Amino acid sequence: MLTDYQRKVLRILYNYKSGRRRMPTVHELTVKTGKGKQDVMAALDALITSEYIHWEDKSDTVNIVILEGWEREGERPKIDHRPAPTNPNNTDYWTQY
Repeated sequence: MLTDYQRKVLRILYNYKSGRRRMPTVHELTVKTGKGKQDVMAALDALITSEYIHWEDKSDTVNIVILEGWEREGERPKIDHRPAPTNPNNTDYWTQY
């Protein structure tokens, strides 16, 4: 499972590539995430080990290849769904003080 920061970096890479047709530089990633270069590089290394991206020549971020743009379905945290209201008209809010 990805951390919030790793997920953020992955989404920035994906959206930047689709919107600007190029990968962001490390400096642009530090500006977008608000973290330092070491944190960005650690997140990129974690994405490589998790096989979300492939980055063979690490001299420049232009060489990053995105393998998966979203977190895998099985790794997402489970969200508890609230039961449906008993009153389908949902007037409880307005009638019960």
